[in-house]
Formats: sequence, structure tokens, C-alpha cells
Amino acid sequence: MADATLLGRVAIVSGSSSGIGASIARELSARGASVVVNYPHAQLSDEAHNVSESLQTPSIAVEADMSSTGGPAGLVESAVAKFGRLDIVVNNAALAVNAPLEELTLDHWDKLVNLNGRGVFLLTQAALKHITHGSGRIVNIVSVSARAAPPMQTIYAGTKGMVDSFTRCWAKELPPKYGCTVNAVSPGPTMTEGFLAAGEEAMRILQPTIDATPVGKRMADPSEIAYAVAFLCEERSRWINGEHLFANGGLFVD
Repeated sequence: MADATLLGRVAIVSGSSSGIGASIARELSARGASVVVNYPHAQLSDEAHNVSESLQTPSIAVEADMSSTGGPAGLVESAVAKFGRLDIVVNNAALAVNAPLEELTLDHWDKLVNLNGRGVFLLTQAALKHITHGSGRIVNIVSVSARAAPPMQTIYAGTKGMVDSFTRCWAKELPPKYGCTVNAVSPGPTMTEGFLAAGEEAMRILQPTIDATPVGKRMADPSEIAYAVAFLCEERSRWINGEHLFANGGLFVD
């Protein structure tokens, strides 16, 4: 285990059965936090439990659909019932659809807005009554698309822009009431299972973006995103609030 700087803390990471979320869970656990690994439906149960059982601290896996109206509150209730406290909330669960505007449907709209936007809103709202005053951390996973939206991401970029705005509002509103900080991390293209399964055509379209990354012509490793999230969760990061940390190799510079 790394230095146990988060020992005794309890973290919820939504959408953490794989990809960036699983890497965040591993990084927080390596620093001593107990982690609530979240997955949306039973088909991902084995995957999620494999993640939770691999962690270095007492952790659990909880089925809760962040795109539903009851899932976010249920996830918080499960965390508090198991561990008796809640210190860190990482709003990671999200879905992307890449398609021309003319081909986007109301079904796309509902899926992305309900998960990427409403899910973040409801999970954070449910967490507030439990989050530890004085050391609470809320970290929203946004995207480089929120500030540098590419073509064919109308709804996805819009929902990530929504979460970007949530972060700005909550960083002003919540700390005086709840003694927490609120920050965001924006990845660029990251080598997750989803990207690996996207196929050759998707990667061909993405390649110019990868090639334009100043630090290196490659995708990020999920652990590099997780490190940025964990940094914001540290006690010594208590004076960092309202920050939008771009963990994308300089692909977007604000």
C-alpha cells in the first residue's frame, strides 16, 4: 500500500466496475480509503465484485443505476449502512454517443442526460446529508469535450458542460454549508475497455486528436486520471476548490 493518507475515509465511485472508475477505486484504496464500487445492472456484478475484492482495503460492490431516479440515493444508503460514514464522492458514471446531430434521437437524449447529468445531481444531493464536515470531497469527472467539444458529440458534450457548470456552482454553494470541496477532472482519450472495443473505424477518427496531444501521441492510461482524482481527495488539497483539472496531456489548455 502507498502512504495511507486516506486511511479511515470512505469513498463512493460511481460507475467503477471497469475503466477510469475502477482505476480511481484502486488508487483511493491504495491510499487507505474504503471504496464503494458501483455498477448499474446485474450483468456487471462479477466484474464489479472482482474489482472490490482486489482492493487493499475493506470495500464493497453495490448495484445501483445512476440513470434511475432511485439509484443514486440507494448507493449512498448502502455506503453509509456498511461503513457508517461518507467522505468522498466521485461522480464518474457516464455514457457517450458519437453521431451526427441529424441522427441523434430522444432515446439518446434521455440516456445521456439522465445518467451524465441527472445522475451526478442526484448522487451529490443524496450524499450531502452524510458527507464528513471539514474533510468531504466531491470530484466530478467531466471531459475535455466540455470545453473543446468535437463534432458529433452534441448531447455528450452538452451533458459534460452541465457537470462543468455544476462544479462551478457547487464550489461556491456547498463548502460553507457542508465543509467539503468540489472539483472536477477532465480526461481526454483514455485507454479503457470501451475505447478498446470501439473498433478500427472509431480509432481512425480519434487518431488525429491523439496525435495532437502535446505531452505524447498516445491515449492516457486510466491510472493517470485516477492519480489526479486522488490528489484532489487528499487532506493537503483542502484549499483547492472549484478547480477544473485537465488530465489530458495538454490536449486542451484553458
